[in-house]
Amino acid sequence: MTVSPVIWGVTIVVILGLLAFDYFFHIRKAHVPSLKEAAIWSSVYVGIAVVFGILVFVLGGSAMGSEYFAGYITEKALSVDNLFVFLIIIASFKVPREDQQKVLLFGIVFSLIARTGFIFLGAALINSFAWVFYIFGLILLVTAGNLLKPAHTGEDQADNFMIRLARRLFHTTDYFDGDKLFTMQGGKRALTPMLLVMVAIGGTDVLFALDSIPAIFGLTQNTFIVFTATAFSLMGLRQLYFLIDGLLDRLIYLSYGLAAILAFIGVKLVLHALHENNLPFINDGEHVPVFEISTGLSLTVIVGVLVVTVVLSLLSKAGKAQTAINNARRHAVNYLDLGYTADAAEHERIYRQLVAEEAEIMTMEPKYRNKAKDVDRIREQVAEAHRQHEQYLTS
Repeated sequence: MTVSPVIWGVTIVVILGLLAFDYFFHIRKAHVPSLKEAAIWSSVYVGIAVVFGILVFVLGGSAMGSEYFAGYITEKALSVDNLFVFLIIIASFKVPREDQQKVLLFGIVFSLIARTGFIFLGAALINSFAWVFYIFGLILLVTAGNLLKPAHTGEDQADNFMIRLARRLFHTTDYFDGDKLFTMQGGKRALTPMLLVMVAIGGTDVLFALDSIPAIFGLTQNTFIVFTATAFSLMGLRQLYFLIDGLLDRLIYLSYGLAAILAFIGVKLVLHALHENNLPFINDGEHVPVFEISTGLSLTVIVGVLVVTVVLSLLSKAGKAQTAINNARRHAVNYLDLGYTADAAEHERIYRQLVAEEAEIMTMEPKYRNKAKDVDRIREQVAEAHRQHEQYLTS
């Protein structure tokens, strides 16, 4: 189905309007969103994406609608995985809690720009060279294998080449000045860590785009569907971050599920490449008669793998213990870091969460709660948080 320029224009205006609304009504005034606020707006953005998908079903047909939902679900799952890296980067830069929304919105906007560029580049390559499907398939298979490797540390993600270059070429500070990108230090204009953390997230977004765009092109070659599914999957990601912050660690099998999905789509791309083959050294440049995976089967596999992955993660006792211990460590570190937030109520909320996590940890079997890395260090941090809280109450 060919999408008219009018529909393209209306869709782009709607997406830009959602981003502008997000900034002017939520981001301009720095604050820590409540769980209720994050839940409501996460639901609103998912609802908008679903309504758009229904419109695609009605106006574009069942095939186009199925492709949209398969692409949206896949990109949404990959976006949740990206939140792990956002969490690491934000924590490593010690971004004040009330300013994290601005960083996340920048990450979303940069993701949308980077992905849009890759989408049109990918569409142009596919229309000109059918063998690109081989490359896309190989990229996804390699990515799937990398997801099974141990995750990189926060320092690796935050201290990338772009950050090191920025610190070498420009005058930078080690402290935040609200949500300002620049400040004055010693009479000189200097970059703040707020700008650096945005650069770090922007750099990693480019790498994310290299993985996600081949994945969705493996489900549909319709540029409009690729663009809209990608865009709507990014909408509401900021709210989702605050909604599931602290629960991300619980999804201990998510990387395995995503690896399975990307490997599946990678195989689908290779099969499609064989079906469309025109490389002279493969079957003398003739099409290879192979089984092609339908969009319906793809959607079933994607949803099925994600459901199994999430259910197994939530039922896992080891995952539950790991989540509680990691949360306790994060709450203790944030409480001890006076630069984390200037909001006294937020400090009190963090301490209450720390106490609640400790109580939950004590109900777990020792074999699970003692498996955490650096458990002695975590206990020291928690004990210091308690000591400082007692000192605060008696002062």
